[in-house]
Amino acid sequence: MTIASKSGPVDSDPVRANQKALAKTPWAEAPSATHFHGARTLTHTPDDIADAAPATRPVLVVGLNGTLLKSDMLHERLWSALAQNGWGTLRAIRSLPEGRAALQARLAEYAQVDMATLPYDAAIRDRLARWRAEGGRTALVTVSDQSVAEAVAAHLDLFDEVHGSDAARHLDARGKAQLLDEQFGRGGYAYIGTSAADLEVWAGASRAISVGASANVRSKLDAGPIPAEHIDREGEISAFLRAIRPQQWLKNLLVLVPLIAAPGSGIFALAAIIAAFFALSLAASAGYLINDLLDLRDDRSHPRKRDRPFASGALSTAHGTLAIPILLLAALILAVLVSPALLAVVVLYFAATVAYSVKLKQHTMLDICLLAFLFTLRIIAGGVAIGSGLSVWLLAFSMFIFYALAAVKRLAELTDTETAGRETSRRGYLPSDRRIISQMAITSGYLAVLVLALYVDEPTTQEKFSTPWLLWGICPLLIFWISRMVLVADRGEMHDDPMVYSITNSTSRLVIVFCGIVMAGAMVL
Repeated sequence: MTIASKSGPVDSDPVRANQKALAKTPWAEAPSATHFHGARTLTHTPDDIADAAPATRPVLVVGLNGTLLKSDMLHERLWSALAQNGWGTLRAIRSLPEGRAALQARLAEYAQVDMATLPYDAAIRDRLARWRAEGGRTALVTVSDQSVAEAVAAHLDLFDEVHGSDAARHLDARGKAQLLDEQFGRGGYAYIGTSAADLEVWAGASRAISVGASANVRSKLDAGPIPAEHIDREGEISAFLRAIRPQQWLKNLLVLVPLIAAPGSGIFALAAIIAAFFALSLAASAGYLINDLLDLRDDRSHPRKRDRPFASGALSTAHGTLAIPILLLAALILAVLVSPALLAVVVLYFAATVAYSVKLKQHTMLDICLLAFLFTLRIIAGGVAIGSGLSVWLLAFSMFIFYALAAVKRLAELTDTETAGRETSRRGYLPSDRRIISQMAITSGYLAVLVLALYVDEPTTQEKFSTPWLLWGICPLLIFWISRMVLVADRGEMHDDPMVYSITNSTSRLVIVFCGIVMAGAMVL
């Protein structure tokens, strides 16, 4: 329907009128390619759009998962629910065949996601704020349910319209495209998205803005009929490498201890040890991912851990969830290639790691005992891999020295807790417990030295080494090392795991080198 006027007919349909106005604006022209930060951009930039009259601007629409939010709300809820109520969450997962919306609704019963601490993309937030300040309209459209969309919008206060999935409409890519065409008309909106699925939404937009998109998605947008802009993000490969913590694999070098204690085992024993090392490392990395995903809420309030890949949004929770079974399967394949016994040890190690992450780390003292057990289990894995029995002396020494290191780890965390002004640690300890924890670390460490001294005095030891009295030199070195570790942790200067710190700190490395020289001298002199 049109209304006649002196200047010609006036379209009474605001959507068609808006589309006609959009066609006349400069930014709707065909793109000419230039390059900026490796991504194709346009002669007509967002600033050109901002110069257009507010009435002729498109609505700036943004997706939530992976776009405005550098994470995924379904997986945020999943891991939050698992951290709060594991069994309840497993029951909720049974609703997955009913669809994503049903699963999110069930998870919402257990999840406690703080919208204020979620990893939003600062660049997208700034663009939305500028757009509104210049008179434009904005909209949030997401496949997540309406309650999540409204909670995000209420926190950010950046949107004129908010659309989420509900019982009547599922806003996947096709649903979004239909909704936006109905709401604003084809060409009546610019869309900020991320994945290949968003191509269906961009097909009806006046402008495409991709965030962290793959090269394939970028090339399709660049070859399309509408202007396209690309925003880069930190590569997820580097973020993934940080998340699996390969530096922590150094702890798995403990599998070498049985091989050192039984020299001359042969090349096959060395191959078995290498396989055991990587099996434990991959299983450990799967455990680290689970731990970080369960600890998202706490990590985001921690002064240092909030920069971890999942907490900061550098790595998607969805990709982390997918990586866990892949890493675990690779670990189990490596283990079974060596022996069924090693497979059993790796399964036990992973199960203990998950039990620690899910529940046991919340129990004071029990968490320290389990950490010590996990350290000792690495030595057991090495013995099982080469089929060598482990002496009582080695196991006793391992128990005490690793209990000391686990206590040092908690002492360092308690120091951070007190520095941050928090009343309790993430593990349930109080800052006032530092004195007790430091005494436990020192006592257990000195008991390990005592076990070593008794071992040196054993007749079997005298027969095994050419110059056994040199082994006494290790005892004062260990006393110095343990004492210094406790002191550094109590001062708040230990920002890594004690085992990693031991290998990366120059003083600790010197102690390790001197211990190796003494051991070698006792064997060959």
